[in-house]
Amino acid sequence: MKTNINKIIWSILFILIILFILYFFVFNKNNNEYVRTFEYMDTYIEVRIYGSSKNKINKMLDRIENLYKEYSILTDKYNEYDGVNNVYYINNNKEDVSYLKIDKRLYELIEYSLSFYDKTDGMFDISIGNVIDVWHDYRTLNMGLPLMDELTLAHSYDKKIELGDNYTIKNNHPNIDLGGIAKGYTSQKAKKILESNGFDSYLINAGGNVVVGNYYKSNGKYKIGIENPDTGGVFKIVSTNNKSVITSGSYERYYEVDGVRYSHIISPKTLYPTNYTKSVTVICDDSAYGDILSTYLFLIPVDEGIKYVEKLDGVEAIWYIDSNNVKMSSGFKEYIYE
Repeated sequence: MKTNINKIIWSILFILIILFILYFFVFNKNNNEYVRTFEYMDTYIEVRIYGSSKNKINKMLDRIENLYKEYSILTDKYNEYDGVNNVYYINNNKEDVSYLKIDKRLYELIEYSLSFYDKTDGMFDISIGNVIDVWHDYRTLNMGLPLMDELTLAHSYDKKIELGDNYTIKNNHPNIDLGGIAKGYTSQKAKKILESNGFDSYLINAGGNVVVGNYYKSNGKYKIGIENPDTGGVFKIVSTNNKSVITSGSYERYYEVDGVRYSHIISPKTLYPTNYTKSVTVICDDSAYGDILSTYLFLIPVDEGIKYVEKLDGVEAIWYIDSNNVKMSSGFKEYIYE
């Protein structure tokens, strides 16, 4: 009898051990967090992947880091790289040809960007690189404000970007600037790579451009803080899964002249930064689209932006005008974490 009781006890213990192992390695498989931080596109990028296979995740982190490196090189307008026909090469080459052969990835990024020119009433324009360069120099050297004549002259040198067949671009020496799309576009590529390889629990933070998958614990959601442009703290926390949260604002790359803040985001129509709001944050499914949309919404009056967002499916936005004036689209409150 005692022997049978011992057998039962050992059987129960064995079952409990098996259940513990199953829980730890199967049900709890996404609780291991692997983090990689690197710097590209003038910002720090942090990638977190949750899973159980350290080797597979480290290989994936290598792949994601390399993705950002490659797109950073392709979209760089200030530096050349041996053997790479990047944006700098397009803008500054001395080739005696009508069309340049460029990397397929860069071609597709430019093509995607150009498709939003009409959709944003010309406010998202990657061809105004000469104007952006003038503002970049004045901001970097703290030279005051450029004269409108100088900006107008610079804009007169901006050329229309024309893509050709077989991944070519017209060699008319445009001045392409992809600063308003590069991070969001690359982050969307990273999302697709992760999910196509079976990684659905992850977080990507590319300097104001956040992409999240499924939360790594059941019934949970990621908590994402939106920076307060005045204090550097957090003024709202949003809670969501499988979304992109993208912020454009005047609180990072800017300079002040006579107490007025001038950001790096330039209106193609006025050739000046706008001051309708200090930041706008967009929540949507696609990080590339969100990057373009946040730039567009930052450049137009807030009330117009709200009307625009209300017509879009799956998009919500919040505007931080100042500490006493925050506006949001009608569905944004569903994401706010209290």
